Amino acid sequence: MSTLTDTYNLSNGVEIPKIGLGTWMMDEDEAEQAVRDAIGVGYRNIDTAQAYGNERGVGKGVRASDVAREDLFVSSKLAAEIKDHDAAVRAIDESLAKLDIGYIDLMLIHAPQPWDDFRGGDYAEGNRAAWRALEAAHRAGKVRAIGVSNFLEQDVQNILDGGTITPHVNQLLVHAGNTPTDLLTFCADKGIHVEAYSPIAHGEILDNADLKTMAGKYDVSVAQLCVRYVVQLGTVALPKTANVEHMRSNAAVDFVISDEDMATLQQLHERDYGDSSDFPVYSGK
Repeated sequence: MSTLTDTYNLSNGVEIPKIGLGTWMMDEDEAEQAVRDAIGVGYRNIDTAQAYGNERGVGKGVRASDVAREDLFVSSKLAAEIKDHDAAVRAIDESLAKLDIGYIDLMLIHAPQPWDDFRGGDYAEGNRAAWRALEAAHRAGKVRAIGVSNFLEQDVQNILDGGTITPHVNQLLVHAGNTPTDLLTFCADKGIHVEAYSPIAHGEILDNADLKTMAGKYDVSVAQLCVRYVVQLGTVALPKTANVEHMRSNAAVDFVISDEDMATLQQLHERDYGDSSDFPVYSGK
């Protein structure tokens, strides 16, 4: 079975494909074409966000496909700056309208703090307020699953303490060279599934000599090794690309990394994101 058709079960029974397409930094037109291409390749999991500014394009790509809506899994995220219940309610409805695909499979709070104060102040009450809006959307059938993104243990615990639904997902920066083992364990213990964004370290890890050697042993590319690594960790891989050949290659990961090599990759520290280090999630905070 192709890894593209493999799924995990979230805690509420919703199935989520093991590999999805990330659409960060794509404009509306590029996102529309990338989604159409990805679905054509066999992808069934598409990830976007309000902050990406391309929900309309993603929705157009989904609607243009000949795949039944119920066979696709589409995620979006509340803008990180929204820490208010009423604003979150409006934003969820805006995402539904922009996507125009009937419902959203997964909706996340994009970050526990606004981007201009990432890992900064205390937004516990604001996150609880936004979470109540997501819970209401979930109960109303507008979204099939709800979760968070970039949430550390204390951020997740705040939601657990104040909410009535345990997050189904925590989407995190996870890749060979950056494996937050304690946070992964915490989420697993709480029944929260982890999605791994930037599994190829935003491309900066492709020239790593050790990874090139290891990839050669499996007769795969470094990118394929990295995608397989996060899948084998039990997370959802969300590699971002608008290149069709890269889409195919990123999904061709039906091989198994040995336990010894998995341990080596888990212990690897490689967090040089080049020019992308200016973005909050790559800043090392």
